[in-house]
Formats: sequence, C-alpha cells, structure tokens
Amino acid sequence: MRKHPELKTHDILERAHVENRIVLTFDRDYGELIYKHKLPAPDGVVYFRFDPSTPEEPAKILLDIKERGKTSLSGKFTVVERGRIRQRPILKVR
Repeated sequence: MRKHPELKTHDILERAHVENRIVLTFDRDYGELIYKHKLPAPDGVVYFRFDPSTPEEPAKILLDIKERGKTSLSGKFTVVERGRIRQRPILKVR
C-alpha cells in the first residue's frame, strides 16, 4: 500500500480553489490564510467551531442548513457553532 503525504492547509486551499470546492474543517487557520495572507480561496469554507458530540453531528448540521435552503455556503466563510451560524463573504483572489 502506498502512503500519501499529508496535505498541508495551504495545499488543501489551493486544491479546493482550483477544483471550486467547499472546505469543511475544524481548523481555524483557514480564516487567517484567506483573509490575512490572501491565499487563493475555495468556493467556500465551513468552519465547525465546536467539538462534535458524535461523528454524525457536523453532517446533520449541514443537512439541516441545506434543507432550510436559506443559507448558501458558496462564496462564504461560514462559522458553525451549536445554535448559531455566522457568515462572511470570501473575495476570490486569482
């Protein structure tokens, strides 16, 4: 079995930018890299700012957001806390 090198945060951002993807993360570094260091941004970032009580909890929250249909994750840096969602626009750097 071939081992894959661990991707670093900036590598993940670059790949998500190129592939126009939304990053789901528990890592707060993405906000600093996008806003402070102006690295190329993905289509969106969802930062879960809590420790999930079950592995399924983040997925359930995302499904709830999608089912409500009022919150778009595209073009936004979304911070998800229990009972609260905050968003900030992502300005794409090319």
